[in-house]
Amino acid sequence: MAHGDPQYPVIDLSHTLPVYLARDPLDFRRQIDGLSLHVQEVLALDPFAPHLFVFRNRNGDKLKVLYWHGNGFCLLYKRLDRGRFCWPDMQDEVHYCTLRDLQWLLDGLDLGALKAKKIQDYSRV
Repeated sequence: MAHGDPQYPVIDLSHTLPVYLARDPLDFRRQIDGLSLHVQEVLALDPFAPHLFVFRNRNGDKLKVLYWHGNGFCLLYKRLDRGRFCWPDMQDEVHYCTLRDLQWLLDGLDLGALKAKKIQDYSRV
């Protein structure tokens, strides 16, 4: 499938997409141009790369996810009805996580408190 094909999903979750969380909250009046510029200049990443870039507002109850879809940007927005997203503590300007981590974040789980079991790699029984 190619970009522009009606069967091509906006975000193909069957592949592993890197997810980057911006450490600092942003003014949510920023739209696609301002967010993509932030990715490029502040996070020092390529906004056209096949990655998801996640931002939060100052209150922590809203998220925006920026994604380049081959011929244009997609901007996803989530607002919690109550409460705040549990943003992980970060030292760096940007934090790498997985799609599973993003799903947990969107579900309201605290990424710092969650730990997946280590995958065992056995060569014999």
